[in-house]
Amino acid sequence: MTVQDNELPELSGRAALVTGASRGIGYGIARALVARGDRVCITGRNKETLDEAVRGLGADRVIGVAGKAHDEDHQATAVERAMEAFGRLDYLVNNAGTNPVFGPLADLDLGAARKIFEMNVLSALGFAQRTWHAWQKEHGGAIVNIASIAGISASPFLGAYGMSKAAMANLSLQLAHEFAPVVRVNAIAPAVVKTKFAAALYEDREEEAAARYPMGRLGEPEDVGGAAAFLLSDDASWITGQTLLLDGGLFLNAGV
Repeated sequence: MTVQDNELPELSGRAALVTGASRGIGYGIARALVARGDRVCITGRNKETLDEAVRGLGADRVIGVAGKAHDEDHQATAVERAMEAFGRLDYLVNNAGTNPVFGPLADLDLGAARKIFEMNVLSALGFAQRTWHAWQKEHGGAIVNIASIAGISASPFLGAYGMSKAAMANLSLQLAHEFAPVVRVNAIAPAVVKTKFAAALYEDREEEAAARYPMGRLGEPEDVGGAAAFLLSDDASWITGQTLLLDGGLFLNAGV
């Protein structure tokens, strides 16, 4: 979905970096921030897809930095480019993630587990460190880490991914404590959101999958975008160290 120029409000004077935002949840979050007037730096692995996302969001307000989230040089470059373009970096959203394996933990290749933690957890810490030192330590701001419902419940055949997302929620707690009072840090734990990343969980059986949710549907990237925009706003100025469960009411059925 393209953000039309005539839909955009005046610039808010604030800027954000959203990782893994060429599509899906990251794109939905970037779109919500642009729609309220923020300037945004987005990252993604594929330059062509990233360039297309920049055009869709509005090249006058958005820049893209291609690279792998767990690459420390890429982390440094993304933060530097954002600071050069915007002169500030109020908000960070750690959304980039991976899940290359499906199966029981008993048979999990430990190399794959290391890859998952490096991408899903250590990259988030790296971006948080660099954003802190580049701007937030002296000027304040907020961070949102994208966790998952898989990190707060058993996740059959997605165990390593769930473990990494549980670590993301705890990383948010640790950073919220350490960065207070100048920077707020929260996490969002979505259930199934209709993205290419999660397609295997609902593709060809969306109606059946959605029937489990009291709200009667699966999540959309815009649902996460709205929640992230709220947590990255002055309206959430007394909220830190929390993990927001965004599940369409799924946990209401936990005892059924």
